[in-house]
Amino acid sequence: MSTILVTGVAGLLGSHLSKHFISLGHKVIGVDNLSGGYEEYVPPGVKFYEVDLVDNESLEGIFETEKPDYVYHFAAYAAVGLSPFIRRFNYTNNVIASVNLINASINHDVKKFIFTSSMDVYGENQVPYTEEMIPRPEDPYGIAKYAIEQDLWAAHDQFGLKYAIVRPHNVVGTYQNIWDKYRNVIGIWLRKTLNGEPITIYGDGTQVRSFSDIRFYMEPFASLLYDHDGEVFNIGADQYCSINELADAFQEVAQECGYVTEREYLEARHEVHTAYCDHTKAKNMLGFKDETNLRELVKDMFVWAKGEPNRKVKLMPYEIEKNMYSYWKK
Repeated sequence: MSTILVTGVAGLLGSHLSKHFISLGHKVIGVDNLSGGYEEYVPPGVKFYEVDLVDNESLEGIFETEKPDYVYHFAAYAAVGLSPFIRRFNYTNNVIASVNLINASINHDVKKFIFTSSMDVYGENQVPYTEEMIPRPEDPYGIAKYAIEQDLWAAHDQFGLKYAIVRPHNVVGTYQNIWDKYRNVIGIWLRKTLNGEPITIYGDGTQVRSFSDIRFYMEPFASLLYDHDGEVFNIGADQYCSINELADAFQEVAQECGYVTEREYLEARHEVHTAYCDHTKAKNMLGFKDETNLRELVKDMFVWAKGEPNRKVKLMPYEIEKNMYSYWKK
């Protein structure tokens, strides 16, 4: 079996995939700075390092000690709408941190680097997004993700670093951070509902997205260990809906779980209106099969969230306050 280093191991994707790899007999080395995840979400059996990827010296020490065969890079701060107001933080944590990881992978002869990019790289392209489209990211988060995609190509071209890229979208599941003020719409709604607050919608709610159940990601991600070098894959739910339709389903499930909640419409955010992907390539090459049931997913999240402590909501220090949305002003 292999030694696999997973960044963002205390977060949604990292915790679930680490558990999956351990069940297959692999050794998992987990790295997380716990800025967006929680140590209790790190699965048993993971050798955990609380390290920030920006700390290059500590990161090099992990590679020297553990000698990972493969790297799965999930760590990122994925607040798309907030990224224009935290540009330095965004590029430091999403680009510089990733470059440190790529450098270490080259220096220590990692067999393959699997990178979780984002659907956000597509920007205002025509939907459904397909992998052969030229990315047109419209915000600093998408720009950061696409920059790392390009850096991986250059690292392969010059140093032979094998890689694969996945562009997931709106992944939902247990061990998600529902205490983040700026991201994860279903998570935000869960927290607000459990605290007796109305759920909030930016703009008129006609924005279109698809929401993906984490359970259907494990096998496709694991299959990238040994195959499909240099490929890019969209992975996520086939069905899509408006935010208003999502709110309808959410409120119905909330009522079934004993919660009555109102909705509140706030000022529109600067964002792509309609965004969802085609997954034909992942289905054909990775055997990906999406069976996301949005109502069941929301109900499962309610059951999980009710058993969680009411953690403190984290606030980000803004670098730019010009044109800041009223609901994010401090």
